[in-house]
Amino acid sequence: MVDETSVFNRTPQSERIHIALFGRRNVGKSTLMNKLTRQPISLVSAVAGTTTDPIAKPIEIWPIGACLIIDTAGWDDDGDLGELRVQRTKDVIHQTDIALIVTDGKKLNDDVEHIKTIRRTGLPYLVVFNIGLSDEHSADNKHIAKELGSEVVVVDALNGQGIDELISVITNIVPHRAPHSLTGKLATDGDTIVLVMPQDPQAPRGRLILPQVQTIRDLLDKQCITICCTPSKLTHVLAMLSSPPKLIITDSQVFGQVYAQRPADTALTSFSVLMAAAKGNINHLIAGAQAIDRLTTSSRVLIAEACTHAPLPEDIGREQIPRLLRKRVGDSLQIDVVTGRDFPQDLSSYHLVIHCGACMFNRQMMMSRINTAQQQGIPITNYGIAIAHMQGILDKVAIP
Repeated sequence: MVDETSVFNRTPQSERIHIALFGRRNVGKSTLMNKLTRQPISLVSAVAGTTTDPIAKPIEIWPIGACLIIDTAGWDDDGDLGELRVQRTKDVIHQTDIALIVTDGKKLNDDVEHIKTIRRTGLPYLVVFNIGLSDEHSADNKHIAKELGSEVVVVDALNGQGIDELISVITNIVPHRAPHSLTGKLATDGDTIVLVMPQDPQAPRGRLILPQVQTIRDLLDKQCITICCTPSKLTHVLAMLSSPPKLIITDSQVFGQVYAQRPADTALTSFSVLMAAAKGNINHLIAGAQAIDRLTTSSRVLIAEACTHAPLPEDIGREQIPRLLRKRVGDSLQIDVVTGRDFPQDLSSYHLVIHCGACMFNRQMMMSRINTAQQQGIPITNYGIAIAHMQGILDKVAIP
C-alpha cells in the first residue's frame, strides 16, 4: 500500500475503485479505514455515532491500484439526525464498487437485512470481523456470513492484524476493469484528431475541464496527432491540414456550429457523448433522447448535473439546454435542476431526465441513476445526445 503523492492524487476520483465500509456504530469502521490508508483520516472514539457523514480518502493500494476508501455512519444510528446519517450511508451504496461490511461479531444477525440489501444490488462484498473489539467472535457468525454468500476476513483493526489478508481478498474480488479507451474505435494510431474546446466562463481559468484532459490523454496514448482549437479557429485549422482529420471532438454546446464546418468524410462526436459511452449505457441514453419529441407544455423535465459549481452565464445545464427545450416545446415547460449527489429516487413526476456527462462520477454511480430511471419507466438521456437530437444531427454523430 502506498500513500498518495501529488502524482497519485491526479487520478480523478471517478476513475478509482470505490471501496466503502458499512456496519453498525462502534464496530471499528473508522479504525479499519485508518489502518487501510495508514493515516488518521477518520476520527476514532468510543462514543457511538462519531462518524456522521461519509469520509472519503484517495489512496493507492498495491496491487489494486488507485482506490477511494469511504467510511460511513453506522446504519443503526437513531433519532431524526440519525435517520439523515443513515440515508447518506445508503446513498454511498450507489457509488460503491466493493462493500466491506464490518462487524464485531456480537450482533451479526442484526446486520443480515442490510447485507441482503447490498447483495441485491449485485455489488461484490465481504464481511470483515473486527475481533479487536470483541472476544466473542465465533464459528457460528462466520457460518452466517458464508450462508449469505460472502467472503469472510478476520482482522484486529486496532493492532493492524489481518490487514494484509484483507487487502489480498479485496484484490481477488475487485471488479475486473478492462483497459478502457474514451474514443474506442473512433481513433487509432496515427489518426489526426481535432478537438474543439470553447474557452468561455464555464472553463476554469488556467486549466482544462476533466473530459478534455482525459480525451487528450487517451489520444496521446494511442499516438494520435492531436490538435486543439477554439470554435472560432476551426476553419483556420482545417485549412492548414493537408487532408481532413479522421475525427472532430467538440464541446456539445457548439455541436451545430462545428457540424456545419466539418469535412464530409470527417466523423464528429462530443466530449459528452464520449463520457456517456464510458459512464453509462449509451444505447439507452440515445433511445431516451426520443422522448424529447413527446414533450408538451405540461411536461416536466429533470436536468441532473454532477458538478456543484456556482451557476455562470450561459451554463449549459441551467441555461442553454432549457432554452433549447422551451424553444422546441413552449415556455411553460417545467424544468428542475439538481446538482451533485442530489438526485431524487422517485422520478414518477418527470417525463424525461437529461444528465450531464458525469465526468465527476464513477460508472457505478451513473449506472445506478440510469437503472433507477429505467426501473420507473422514465426516459433518461445525456447533455450531448440531447443537444444533437434537438439539432437534428444525432444520426450523424459518431458513437465510440
